[in-house]
Amino acid sequence: MLESKVDAFLDRHSFSLENKRIVVGVSGGPDSLALLHYLLTEREKRNLFLVVAHVDHMFRGEESFQDAMFVKDFCKQHNVTFEMVQVNVKKMIEETGKNSQMAAREVRYDFYHKIMKQYQCLYLALGHHGDDQMETMLMRLTRGSTGKARAGIPFSRSFFEGIIFRPFLCLTKDELQHYCERQNLIPRIDPSNAKGIYSRNRFRKQVLPFLKTENSHAHEHFQRFSEELQSDEDYLLELTVERLNTVLTKREDDKITIDMHRFLEMPLPLQRRGIQLILKYLYKEKPASLSAIHIDQIFSLIQHHDPSGTLDLPSGLRVIRSYFQLSFQYEQIKIEPYYYEINEPGTIILPNGGRITIDYIAGGSPDGNPNTAIFNAEKLHFPLIIRTRKKGDRMTIKGISGSKKLKDIFIDQKIPRQERECWPVITDSEGFIMWLPNVKRSSFEGVDPAAKQYIQLTYNKQ
Repeated sequence: MLESKVDAFLDRHSFSLENKRIVVGVSGGPDSLALLHYLLTEREKRNLFLVVAHVDHMFRGEESFQDAMFVKDFCKQHNVTFEMVQVNVKKMIEETGKNSQMAAREVRYDFYHKIMKQYQCLYLALGHHGDDQMETMLMRLTRGSTGKARAGIPFSRSFFEGIIFRPFLCLTKDELQHYCERQNLIPRIDPSNAKGIYSRNRFRKQVLPFLKTENSHAHEHFQRFSEELQSDEDYLLELTVERLNTVLTKREDDKITIDMHRFLEMPLPLQRRGIQLILKYLYKEKPASLSAIHIDQIFSLIQHHDPSGTLDLPSGLRVIRSYFQLSFQYEQIKIEPYYYEINEPGTIILPNGGRITIDYIAGGSPDGNPNTAIFNAEKLHFPLIIRTRKKGDRMTIKGISGSKKLKDIFIDQKIPRQERECWPVITDSEGFIMWLPNVKRSSFEGVDPAAKQYIQLTYNKQ
């Protein structure tokens, strides 16, 4: 029975459902619908507070909207709080250049976090299952992933102030479909899951059936392997951090230098993880173009007989060897600061090729476009100032109390390091930061019911 397998799986991870406040991500498909139904059957016995969060990515028009209405109706029938959002992910892809799966995932998790905060829920339950685990691990191994990435999907992990957990990793897709049939659940089916254009679907349709033919319990072995990899990797990383601290000779935001003599005394598994930790620290977000080949090139530079040499990595990071010192640092790009004052509507061309346009408009519309911001014209005093950032700059953020350093905002939003120094900062005449284009709006921005006229700022990046 599904229930007993899940209970045993939760017990093995010392995870209790009792008295939990949980947001459940529900698409309407078999996996998430089964998860919601399972939690509903446990709700009274375990004293659970449940909120359902659904995201309509608008990929399939009316069909995906009907998925949302299906989940909403199901929640109404079972007296569960339902929250949803519609996001035009296609438009987001066009604006950001992200691939469809990455953009959709980002939208989902942002919404889940919002609902968790709104309802004071510390837990997010997702319906990933054993087949998902197999697909993920096989795909990552095929791509050449290293370290903890090979371990696949964790049962639980930190998520902002809370925790994501996945109680169905012990089950197969077939088991969830049979559960839906037994419980008379009729889930929605996304036709894109059958398309061969996605690599995950090719693994699902071609590789997994073969593995399951060889061993019907293959998903259990993958899950055990995943958990062993995670625990082994945690221990190795702990040892790596301990040893790496003894070989660092310089550590700054943009530069790390190590003593190669002491570094080479570390065991090889710790050396590889040490390099990965250094790159993670400097990059903040790993570039898609960074691969295991670059790690091998770094080791070639270390082991080469020449006492000096350089290696260029993605996004402007350079590795420099000078005798027995190895430095990882960003190329020093000279950025000339700029400062413009604008006393009337018009357009300013910036040194980075972008342009800021200021217009008067009759009404405000919160369309979510990161390229525009609107302000009550009566509360805005010229001249407006467009400049590069200064040390110690802080701004208020719309919807959040208090203020935050621009440096931390850039890091949180994963703005490439080399772009931060020339990014436009827009202030009013008193120096209050109104807008960080394409990144964050201030508490001063937005629709004001008392406004008779608005000033709209538009940023077009080259």
